[in-house]
Amino acid sequence: MSWNEDFPSWWRRRRKSILPSFEDIFAEFDRIFEEMLRGIGEEIPRGLIRERRLPDGRIVRETGPIVWGYSVTIGPDGKPQIREFGNVKPRIKETPFGAKPSVEVLEEREPLVDVIETEDQVKIIAELPGVEKDDIKLNATEKTLTISVDTERRRYYKELQLPVEVDPESAKASYKNGVLEVQLVKKIKSKPGKHIKIE
Repeated sequence: MSWNEDFPSWWRRRRKSILPSFEDIFAEFDRIFEEMLRGIGEEIPRGLIRERRLPDGRIVRETGPIVWGYSVTIGPDGKPQIREFGNVKPRIKETPFGAKPSVEVLEEREPLVDVIETEDQVKIIAELPGVEKDDIKLNATEKTLTISVDTERRRYYKELQLPVEVDPESAKASYKNGVLEVQLVKKIKSKPGKHIKIE
């Protein structure tokens, strides 16, 4: 006998009303996901929609790039660090029927970035595919690094809060095969004053 057959029909009906089946749960996930996909079409900025003519004369509409992802690493404290990247941002949209999950699609894509801290420097590695070295603009302060690209085909933007204070004048950067690497020397903290004994 199966589990359901061991109990009377009234219990099976009650159990279904209390504990939804996996099919019901996944059907609800599918419904929410379809709603979000319909919402994306309304949220796409004009800069991400292009038209081009095919050799046979037809015109096709291209949308994108639309990118979302995440990276998980273990920090020096042993805790996971989750970093999102892309140009899709989750948000809550207010409707006449209440709040519902939605997404916002931006023209600027947030690049995937890793920050590596060594004893004397901070190294930032950012993935910026599809651009030239001269397209990349960097701005460093003692506490932040801003990466931006604004071209016809690609737009990237990321403002990073650095884990320690750095010397912005020490910045060195290289770009190869779509990967940007920036090195910044940590700011030297002044040593505490020395007490002088009077003789």
